[in-house]
Amino acid sequence: MDGDTLFTIGDLARRTGLTVKTIRFYSDTGIVPPTDRSPAGYRLYDVGALTRLDLVRTLRDLGLDLGIIRQLLDREVSVPEVAAAHADALEVQIRTLRLRRAVLRAVAKRGSSPEEMDLMHKLAKLSDNERRRLITDFIDDTFGGLDANADFVNMMRSAMPELPDDPEPEQVDAWVELAELTQDPDFRAAVRRMAQYQAAERAQSDHTGLHHDLTETVRDSVGRAIDAGIAPASAEAAPVIDALTARYAQTFSRADDADLRRWLLTRLEVAGDPRAERYWHLLAVINGWPVPPSLAPVFTWFTQALRAGTGQPSRVE
Repeated sequence: MDGDTLFTIGDLARRTGLTVKTIRFYSDTGIVPPTDRSPAGYRLYDVGALTRLDLVRTLRDLGLDLGIIRQLLDREVSVPEVAAAHADALEVQIRTLRLRRAVLRAVAKRGSSPEEMDLMHKLAKLSDNERRRLITDFIDDTFGGLDANADFVNMMRSAMPELPDDPEPEQVDAWVELAELTQDPDFRAAVRRMAQYQAAERAQSDHTGLHHDLTETVRDSVGRAIDAGIAPASAEAAPVIDALTARYAQTFSRADDADLRRWLLTRLEVAGDPRAERYWHLLAVINGWPVPPSLAPVFTWFTQALRAGTGQPSRVE
């Protein structure tokens, strides 16, 4: 191409695919100024202007605004600087679009109302810090001012919802349910009662912390009883309960008697709200952790068996 060739706006439009109106706007704003004018006063552009116009179109296609484009063309900022800043901005946009997609898929799955969809969208848009603050406020409200089980409270504070950048609809659904659950006054009151019970136990010198091994023992023993079809109120349940109460007596340094069984029944009833287990289940789904099988059937059986008993060990000492 001859470097001395000059083009009209119409020529540029045909070569670039841009409209005459758009090219005139770029010319008027000084982004692609004319090289010369014809004797009749029409704008003329050289090859450099054509190249500049192609670059402007490319930068616009990448989403850069005209202010940044002008700075680039005038060498006020470098291409790497603009590329890095724009990539960061696109990351935010991509994350937002992924969240919207996940919300829409969750809405389609749930058949949500417009109000529920609005709530889901607002909750899904919360930042990581905002999500943590919502859960932290819940923990502070339910455990605040009480000397509850420190290991349990620390476990709750360390388990925060971490919604991924590209969540599955199930994760969005779980986060919305968790947020709603933590704002439920009835659930908050139930957790507060549990915290008060823990504080009362600590006041009675119970500083034993968490008891994962004991939970595993209950799950294994009661699970076998359930699999064997043993009813909690049956005579066959008595040896299972005897073995478990003996384990609790050993763990808590208490006598294995009627008082222990009444104490254990109260302990199970206080901690037996199924929403508490649901809380941990939802956290696992949100964070992509393995979701453990529910212990509700096991501890329901254990509670019913204790309640059905006479209160005294059935074995002969």
